Amino acid sequence: MVSLHEQLLKAGLVDKNKAKQAAHSQQKQKKAERKAGTETVDEVRAAALELQRKNAEKAREANAQRDAAAQQKAIVAQIAQMIKQNRQPKAAGGQGDIAYNFTHGSKIERIYVSAAVREHLVAGRLVIVVLNGVVELVPRVIADKIAERDATLVVRVNKSTAQVEEDDPYAAFQIPDDLMW
Repeated sequence: MVSLHEQLLKAGLVDKNKAKQAAHSQQKQKKAERKAGTETVDEVRAAALELQRKNAEKAREANAQRDAAAQQKAIVAQIAQMIKQNRQPKAAGGQGDIAYNFTHGSKIERIYVSAAVREHLVAGRLVIVVLNGVVELVPRVIADKIAERDATLVVRVNKSTAQVEEDDPYAAFQIPDDLMW
């Protein structure tokens, strides 16, 4: 590598005396700075370092966004695979004659299931999962794993509690578990 003053000398833009004088004045300035304990600020270098720092920060942000998108895509693929491998038939023997209503978001949805599947849903052994608008039934264990990744896909069927408040005027009247609505 050839220094700048050597390149200028070869090009004929500067003579030897001027190059020596510039190097000598530069050394004097550095010596004076060392004695005084001050440092001259090179604005061009400082601006270049600041630009480099900003570019590195932008690159880190872009990488973080790209990584987050890839991770979200991987999670969706895992959920789809779990549903595909563990989905249960909605009607045993192809007969889905009982309408089962559930709420998904703010809408009331309906699927037709067999009596046995309905009993599993009411008991909580099967859980409804909605992925891309498709309703599937999966075992509770799988639904819990899906809920860890994305809870919005799992439709929770709230079980009625057996506890009754003390001042409840309707405590003596029990609501049947198999009430169809």
